[in-house]
Amino acid sequence: MDFPKLFLRSSLLVLHFAFSSSRDTITINQTLHDGDFLISRENNFALGFFSTGSSSFRYLGIWYHKVREQTVVWVANRDDPIYGSSGVLSIDLYGNLVLHGYHNQKAPVWTTNVSVEVTDYCVAQLLDTGNLILVRDKSKSTVWESFDHPTDTMLPGMKLGLNRRTGMGRFPVSWRSADDPGTGNFSLQINPKGSPQVFIYWGIKYIWRSIAWPLKSYADISNVSFVNNQNETYVVYSVSDASVILRVILDYSGLLKKLIWHEKDGKWNEFWSVPKSPCDPYGHCGTYGICDPEFLSRRFECDCLPGYEPKSPRDWHILKDASGGCVRKRLESTSLCGHGEGFVKVANVKVPDTSAAVWVSTNMSPRDCEKNCRRNCSCSAYASIDIAGKETGCLTWYGKLMDTVQNREEGYDIYVRVDAVELAEIAQKWNGFLERKDMLAILVISVVSAWFVIILFTYLWLKKKKKRVRNKWSKRWLDTIGNAYYKETSVENQVEGSMSHPEIAFFNLSTILAATNSFSPANKLGQGGFGAVYKGKLSNGKEVAVKRLLKDSGQGIDEFKNEVLLIAKLQHQNLVKLIGCCIQGEEPMLVYEYMPNKSLDSFLFNETGRSILDWRKRFDIIVGIARGILYIHQDSRLRIIHRDLKTSNILLDEEMNPKISDFGLARIFEGDQTHEKTNRIVGTFGYMSPEYVVFGKFSTKSDVFSFGIILLEIVAGKKNNSFCQEDSYPSMIGKIWHLWREERAWEIVDSLLKHSCSPDEVLRCIQVGLLCVQEDVMERPTMSAIVLMLNSEISLPSPKQSAFTFRKSSIISSSSLKPKEGFCSVDEETITEVVCR
Repeated sequence: MDFPKLFLRSSLLVLHFAFSSSRDTITINQTLHDGDFLISRENNFALGFFSTGSSSFRYLGIWYHKVREQTVVWVANRDDPIYGSSGVLSIDLYGNLVLHGYHNQKAPVWTTNVSVEVTDYCVAQLLDTGNLILVRDKSKSTVWESFDHPTDTMLPGMKLGLNRRTGMGRFPVSWRSADDPGTGNFSLQINPKGSPQVFIYWGIKYIWRSIAWPLKSYADISNVSFVNNQNETYVVYSVSDASVILRVILDYSGLLKKLIWHEKDGKWNEFWSVPKSPCDPYGHCGTYGICDPEFLSRRFECDCLPGYEPKSPRDWHILKDASGGCVRKRLESTSLCGHGEGFVKVANVKVPDTSAAVWVSTNMSPRDCEKNCRRNCSCSAYASIDIAGKETGCLTWYGKLMDTVQNREEGYDIYVRVDAVELAEIAQKWNGFLERKDMLAILVISVVSAWFVIILFTYLWLKKKKKRVRNKWSKRWLDTIGNAYYKETSVENQVEGSMSHPEIAFFNLSTILAATNSFSPANKLGQGGFGAVYKGKLSNGKEVAVKRLLKDSGQGIDEFKNEVLLIAKLQHQNLVKLIGCCIQGEEPMLVYEYMPNKSLDSFLFNETGRSILDWRKRFDIIVGIARGILYIHQDSRLRIIHRDLKTSNILLDEEMNPKISDFGLARIFEGDQTHEKTNRIVGTFGYMSPEYVVFGKFSTKSDVFSFGIILLEIVAGKKNNSFCQEDSYPSMIGKIWHLWREERAWEIVDSLLKHSCSPDEVLRCIQVGLLCVQEDVMERPTMSAIVLMLNSEISLPSPKQSAFTFRKSSIISSSSLKPKEGFCSVDEETITEVVCR
């Protein structure tokens, strides 16, 4: 179809603004209206206004001009549509492209948000690549380009990745639906950790993972390149045949597709998409599993890596559900480190998730790579990989191996660490092929292997028999918990003095006393509402934190059981891991992984500690906490409300990654349940939402409120309730809300950050925090929305009235509203019970 052209200049359509009014420029009054459009030099792309379906909403976008089926590749105002044909695009006095709508003449609907010197003017050009750029007319330098802000489509030449110098991330986000270009649920991003790889995210959940860098070349119409250096990490593709129109799209259903336009058929033909095969979904076969998409010779696509077996054989073999993953075959065999262990080759695979992998060297021989992995007891696998045909790099994995997939075309060989028994069994199988040639060697190996197995299992049987009597008390306690999930057959744990169940271990008191040196004061890490926390070291060398329920603690056995039953089922990188518990005597104890950097408040509210937390570390902590809360709210097996989120319950590991702890007060929501009411108020004053403090009502939005307080404390470097000692506001919320309305929110930022942070990013976090602490429960965003707000540049709504914004002079003393007193208290110990009217 034919479209009216706005204007043409030297075969390149441009939109000008200049202070002069010469013939070759367009003045500020010459604008792009709805119905006009720009066309690139070779007529490949057009820029203009469009609608979707039967909607009356209008959007400014770019589409293919030569394609009969209107196909939009970029949208400017995807979350702020214009009603009716009132859209106007122009360049303002500061060199910005700005989009206005009829119903909002003063404030622009969308802008490029850049500024140039007033001595120069800007030119907007639509290139034949589909890239809309804003350049200075004199210097010809580009100040903004649409390729840096993709929607759901990747065009040839567009970078997908991260600019390490500026921190800019370029990643597509799907449309909300087929007829709604608004920000959807799926995004395509590069994870630069370990060996960089591309992920499809659903919120923060992995849906699909690409092959890790370096990529092997393969025949395809799209030439994919990967760049990974100190300045940038990105992937880009090109098409060698200029007559081919190809695009890559992340559609609203979460599928990543490659599409080619067929002019003869008048339609887009799909020639590649993921996730599509049974092995495409991330972690389909669980931890230590391997998926084979060509599993015709077997009845199930999943198998376990060498040395492992299905964690739940019933789920694997009957239900064909491998999500539970695999576990080591001999849980109580001798240690894998220094006891005759070795490595088994698994050929031609998409290597496991490299987020937790490490490049030891980009120039190391395969033999040296094996030696390096063997020296580290935590190294579970390694791969020796050719890099660009020039060097051989050494990639090592630590911890769990996830999402390994057979890939005979683009795969690499990995070597999985196995114990001596497994190595002997594999050697025995292999030597069977040599039976005719050397029967004596086979006999010797078989006899040696058999005696080794007999001796090993005899030792394990005697050890198990000895411990079965010693641990009868643990099983009796286990039955009192009353959860059928834990009434499974117990297996032995590697730690001396413990009995293991599917998720946790039950320790003898003697083991705990030995680990903590009889609860020596020198090992005490801190004190909380539950009791004291001590550092310990188990007999296998593992460092742990032991939380001891004191007799005079305000919390009791209900909170203890609650934490055991809940946190044992939760597995997330931003949740503290519960190793086990001890229930001997009158003081139950919980055993956690040890966090060497203790809790967030020990850094945040300490002058020395605050100086260590620069803005980048604080922002990573904020995002990590948000992801942990999203997991318990939405992505875990249980839907959980924490009810006691605060900085002292955020622990930091050796890399300052945040981990949420203390689930003693948490509650499970079932089915479609959205809220609950209680007469027993538990939590910490200053972090509890108003509807919970006053009326006993709690929901996921109660945790959102607490997260907002934590976020604002991280930005300000002060406790929420410390503000009542400085001015007329009883809490930090009131102060920040007052400054925000006066556009002075920058004053609240920690002085240690002001010279090293991005003001826009900090103010954006303050705005997110104020959205979380709004007085109206319904106005607070969900955690999935918060994670998206923190990890993207989408426009944010203006926060409304925050809770607890009254001044001191307006506080009315009332025994029925006793919690108000707590907002001016520096005591942040968990309150176990407050009865509301």
